[in-house]
Amino acid sequence: MDATLTTTPSPLPRPRTTPGGPAGTRPRGAAGARPRGSAGTRPRTPAQAGPPRTAAPRTLPPHTVFAERLLAVLSGERPVHWMLGHTVGDAYEQLVRLAPETPLRSHGPRPVLRRCSIQVHAPHSAIEAFATIATGARVRAMAFRLERGEDQRWRCAAVELDGLGAAARHP
Repeated sequence: MDATLTTTPSPLPRPRTTPGGPAGTRPRGAAGARPRGSAGTRPRTPAQAGPPRTAAPRTLPPHTVFAERLLAVLSGERPVHWMLGHTVGDAYEQLVRLAPETPLRSHGPRPVLRRCSIQVHAPHSAIEAFATIATGARVRAMAFRLERGEDQRWRCAAVELDGLGAAARHP
């Protein structure tokens, strides 16, 4: 009687890892280390991943871009001269006077842009924007005006922060 015996190989036992570093940690790349994705799950295999994402880069509206730029300058994250090519008229001088005195330069939590909205006065040539900025539990207001030049680029023409803009205009 001829019988063919088929067996499946048994998996090799996992080698035990000994602590190779501080207090019970495994050495990098240790056998038996589980691969982890986000939230501690196994990474998706190519079959599970689905089609590749081809999302276009997200473009922000000009008022949101300027709100972020102004916040970076007023919080001290960026120097005032960073706005030189992005301002017209007295706006740069307002920033020079306003930036050192602004309450957004505190050593507390980093200010964050919460909301930015606009009101359009002249179609495609001027925008008045207002934003709310959170610094911890404190919420502040910022208003600014954008004007579109002949080269079709938006530039900041005026800035106010919690009423401090009026003080910045008159030294």
